[in-house]
This record gives sequence, structure tokens and C-alpha cells, in this order.
Amino acid sequence: MAETGSAASAFSEGTLRSTAGTAASKQLRSFVERIERLEEEKKGIADDIRDVFAEAKGQGFDTKIMRQVIRLRKKDTAERQEEEALLDLYLHALGMVPSGDPSDAASLAAE
Repeated sequence: MAETGSAASAFSEGTLRSTAGTAASKQLRSFVERIERLEEEKKGIADDIRDVFAEAKGQGFDTKIMRQVIRLRKKDTAERQEEEALLDLYLHALGMVPSGDPSDAASLAAE
């Protein structure tokens, strides 16, 4: 299998080399440059998010809990309830929830 992949790769490289300056190489360059620009934008957005978390932390908010809230907000209600039920089941199975109080499982989940 590796030989087939190598042969295909060599063919592709040979084709690109022989078509240097053609539409295919220009299109490839365009794709690569677009991806590079998007990667730069992604880094900038990640830096902005990090700054917002730092600002929230400076105001006394727990950023670990904020991240968990953001993750939960991305899920629909049914998915969130299913995960909470499984978490409760697992915690009970491990004896981590005293007296079977479901609110204890929720508080452990927040940790």
C-alpha cells in the first residue's frame, strides 16, 4: 500500500512540477495562502478569547467554570440531560454521591 501512495504522491508532485506556472499551481498557491490567512485570523481570535478570560478572572470570575458553562451552552437540552444522567449513574456506582441526593452529583459535576 505504501508503494501505491508513494507512486501517487510522486505522480502528483511530478504533475505539479511540470505544470509550474499553470492554473493548477496558481490554484494551489491560492488555497495555501487562504489557509495561512485563516490560521492568522484564528490565532488572533484565540488571543482575544484569552484576553476576555483574563479580564473575567481579574473581575473575580472562575474561568474554569466559565469554560464549562460555555461547553454546556453549546449542547441542546436533551444531550445535556443525558450526560447529567450518566454522570449521576457513574458517581453513584463509584459511591461518590452520599445519601443519593442528585444535587450532590450536580455540585460534583461543576468541579
